[in-house]
Amino acid sequence: MISTRQLAYRYGGGPELRFEDVDVAQGDVLLLRGASGSGKSTWLALAAGLLSPGEGDMSVAGQSMKALGKVAGDAWRATTIGFLPQRLHLSSALTVHGNLAMAQWAAGQPPDEGRIDQALAALDVQALARRKPAQLSGGQAQRVALARAVLLKPRVILADEPTASLDDEAATASLELLQATARHEGATLVIATHDSRVAGFLETRMDGEKGFQSLLIGRKWL
Repeated sequence: MISTRQLAYRYGGGPELRFEDVDVAQGDVLLLRGASGSGKSTWLALAAGLLSPGEGDMSVAGQSMKALGKVAGDAWRATTIGFLPQRLHLSSALTVHGNLAMAQWAAGQPPDEGRIDQALAALDVQALARRKPAQLSGGQAQRVALARAVLLKPRVILADEPTASLDDEAATASLELLQATARHEGATLVIATHDSRVAGFLETRMDGEKGFQSLLIGRKWL
């Protein structure tokens, strides 16, 4: 599902960031650990095809990121990757339903009211469909953003700092939601964080289970 070999990336004339090799199977969970600014978001951008490897390669769902062009990349990303950013980027001018409909439009897909209703119901926010983001609590907004991320049934869910600024109770709820949603969709889940609570949660919940890996980012600046 996700495989990297001698993966490296450099921003402009800055230092080169090299990443450890990893192999992640379909439906597995990968935790990217590291301090802020260590390169976790770069790894996610490479996995989403937003950046192309400088050296080595990364394969996601059978697609080489090095061989992925921009036009083809947009279409591939729309149907393969579900992204949950730290800043949720819900359009304030649109309702919850409108935000999901816009995601379908951006992916070049025809409107599918049934799929929108299904995604919202799966995240228990169907009753909020006519509200705008300003009328949502933080937890509700995150559920809506996750519904948008899985709307097109992606094979990979990428979550960037999903517990940032959350208290312990809310952080646990957020991680439970992510894990349950990925499992329900059969998607590979990648969580990037500097929050030590995330590793503790996953190690406790997945103790004795196969399918969980942890990768430390930021050890090989050259």
